Amino acid sequence: MAAATAPPTGANGTDRAKKRHSGRTKTPYAPAFRQEAIALVRRGGVSLARIARDLEVSQDTLRAWVRQADVDGGRRDGLTTDERAELTQLRRENRLLKMERELLKKATVFFASEAKEGEVIR
Repeated sequence: MAAATAPPTGANGTDRAKKRHSGRTKTPYAPAFRQEAIALVRRGGVSLARIARDLEVSQDTLRAWVRQADVDGGRRDGLTTDERAELTQLRRENRLLKMERELLKKATVFFASEAKEGEVIR
């Protein structure tokens, strides 16, 4: 009987196979893992490519983490993490309000036509 093999895991102990297909609702990397990766890049001495390879993350991902940390720290222009979260929430609320408004418009038309039909019949 063959022994079962464990699914591949990333450097931070996540199950990469599950994360790959679970959508992008939650980051597979812990904040502490990200912070340590950013610190390694900032210390210098080792290339970003080498750090990314050692940590089993893509260079683009690591570069994005460093860039976002620079924005959050005020060293670079752009939307901070908190501002991005607020913008996402506001867009979600705006989309919901638009849907509700359209529903109310349709309900108004429906009930107005019902009222007119009721008046004609009487």
